Amino acid sequence: MTRHDNSVLDATGLLQAAHADHDAVVKLTRELVRIPSRGGIDSYDPVLDYMASWLTEHDLPCRRLPGPGRSTVALACEITGAGPGPRYVLDACLDTAPFGDENAWTYPPTSGEITGGWLHGRGSSDSKAGAAIFAHIAARLQQTADQWSGGVALLFDVDEHTGAFGGAKAYFEDEPGARVDGVMIGYPGLDHLVIGGRGVLRARVHVHGVAGHSGASKTTPSAIAKAAMLISRLHDAPLPGPVGPDFPLPAKLTVTAINGGEGYSTVPDLCTFNVDVRLTPALGDRAALDLLRSAAADIDAAWPGTQPTQVEITTRWPSFALAEGEPLRAALLSSAAAAGVKTSVKVAGPSNIGNYLAGRGIPATAGFGVDYRGLHGTDEQIALETIPPVHATYHRALLTLLNPS
Repeated sequence: MTRHDNSVLDATGLLQAAHADHDAVVKLTRELVRIPSRGGIDSYDPVLDYMASWLTEHDLPCRRLPGPGRSTVALACEITGAGPGPRYVLDACLDTAPFGDENAWTYPPTSGEITGGWLHGRGSSDSKAGAAIFAHIAARLQQTADQWSGGVALLFDVDEHTGAFGGAKAYFEDEPGARVDGVMIGYPGLDHLVIGGRGVLRARVHVHGVAGHSGASKTTPSAIAKAAMLISRLHDAPLPGPVGPDFPLPAKLTVTAINGGEGYSTVPDLCTFNVDVRLTPALGDRAALDLLRSAAADIDAAWPGTQPTQVEITTRWPSFALAEGEPLRAALLSSAAAAGVKTSVKVAGPSNIGNYLAGRGIPATAGFGVDYRGLHGTDEQIALETIPPVHATYHRALLTLLNPS
């Protein structure tokens, strides 16, 4: 069989292969769910060790990627085809959200219980099922490496739910010269292929007043009162709406935290608040930063005798949306249809690793996966019957991209 043989793209055969792997995927998912790996809470070593052992047993040796303090933040595995070609990354996180109130769960968060065709447990949907599916696809690609060209990488990170994205950064920033033609992120959800997302500009805004005694006969400017005026100005600022069907979401600005003052008798001279701005093609990071600085300058002018406001940027990711002709988007949509899945493209409101990758010029999809309930909430669970079509979709999409006609 040559790499141009259309039989490698046979949807029926790939779906049969996915069904053949189904029990093994469920088993791996259950074992991963049974290992607590809450971001920033649990040790990641047990879940990393288990996945590393599984990969090694299936002739998929992996390497550990170090993060700050030399702790492991991800596993990476490379599979090479029969000749030169494009290279794609399958990315899924092995860390999870916290459990919340464990007494509210029908089954313990790490039970891996199966009832009525649903597998229960924290991380089952986000994204241990995705990791299990990707691992089995990689094993099959390894067995047929003479039938396709290019490369496929697995990236299983454990610093995603902290918001630090240390695994992704360790992989993509430590190897800046490595070719990456696209990334498929294994977030759950069968109804939509997420091909974009609003970007984000996050800032700490430091507003200054003049310290004094709250009971003094002379009143000094309160940093809290000044900050309140600036927050109101930002809340009322006009923002661009949707730019069209290719990016149907508006820009958004939210003040998410505020901190200032202490006790009762002191007029505060510093108040700091956090601003989260969701970016779109109509409001990029520069325009958003200009908006914050301009509003701050106007308020400063109205409060003479106080120091200027400082705007400290903490996160800066662009918005992104894959164009209709983008190979990654087209391959996944056609492969989903071939697997019998009706799905549509979606631009997500929250940002994700896809935005980080867009900032590095790497195309990415940020969600197509198993059907789920309770994502990040109580009784998180996945529909087991949706594993094979997701498995077949990603398998066929990769073979499509790695077997150009």
